[in-house]
Formats: sequence, C-alpha cells, structure tokens
Amino acid sequence: MAIQRCGWGEGDPLLLEYHDREWGVPVHDDRLLFEFLILEGAQAGLSWMTILRKRDAYRKAFKDFDPAAVARFRETTIGRLLEDSTIVRNRAKIESAVRNARVVQAIAREQGSFDRYAWSFVGGRPKRNGWKTIGTIPAETTESRALSKDLIKRGANFVGPTICYAFMQATGLVNDHLVSCFRYRQLSR
Repeated sequence: MAIQRCGWGEGDPLLLEYHDREWGVPVHDDRLLFEFLILEGAQAGLSWMTILRKRDAYRKAFKDFDPAAVARFRETTIGRLLEDSTIVRNRAKIESAVRNARVVQAIAREQGSFDRYAWSFVGGRPKRNGWKTIGTIPAETTESRALSKDLIKRGANFVGPTICYAFMQATGLVNDHLVSCFRYRQLSR
C-alpha cells in the first residue's frame, strides 16, 4: 500500500523530504523559528519551492539565521545581499529580515525566548486540525491574525496573517496535514 501524504508534498524530491520530515514538526528553537519567519516572509508572492531551493543560500547569507548577527546588518551588507543571485533580491524583504531580527531579539528579552512568545498564540501546545481536503485549509486564522497584529505592533513587517499562518503550519504550532496523510497521525501522538 502506498504512503498517503498531503498532495502538495509530492512530486519534487526536495518538497517530499520537507513535507515528510520537517513541515508541521513542533519547533522550540529560537533560531529555527526565526528562520521560518524570515523564509515565509521571503516567499510572499513566490512559490515555496523557490524558497526551498534557495534555503541553503539563505542560511549562508543570513548567518545561519542567528537573530543577533542579522540584527547587526547595515546598509553595506544589505547592498551585498541585493547582488546575491542565490537569494531573492528584494530590498524590502531583506530589510524586513534585519528589522524582524531586532523584533525577535526584543521579544526574547521580554518573554524569555521567542519560542515562548510564538507558542503562546496556541496555548503552548500544537493545535490539531482535521482537514480532509487542501481546499478546506484556511489561509489565516484567529491565532495567525493575533500573532500578525502583535508582531506588527512591535515593528515587524512581512508578517501579515497569511504569512503568520504559513509560519505556524511550518513550525508545528498547528497540525495542518490532511487527516489522510501519514504525518497527521505521527504528529498527533
């Protein structure tokens, strides 16, 4: 019997690997949470496949997504990144990563960790949904709107409710694998 998975996770081997091993796994590491926040913002208007293919280059360009290192980027670094064809060369998205690094650092100082902050929007435990078809999965939720609103209030950008929901899905704050997907059951344990 063939393994059942979410339809979006099939086809490309890189996407399949991401779906099967990473998407929806609860993340409790500030650096990895920051990475997903930045990558989801970088994806705006693009396909996730584009970002996934550039992920290693992003890790190199953004100092392995160390918020402290990214927060120190100045105009010269931003200018260099705008010339880097291995990442998405969009000034607003690059400047957003720097701004959001500063916001993430401030949140970590205030809350003890970015992890504690992010997970507070789902009550500290993964929210398990029960979607039967891709078409029933919402683009945003009450929780993602609350996270977005709070991040924007703190000075972050490229963190609209849809981006925040994609962030929540990727980092396992919500389990949005289809109920027919083998990962849904694995991650529900």
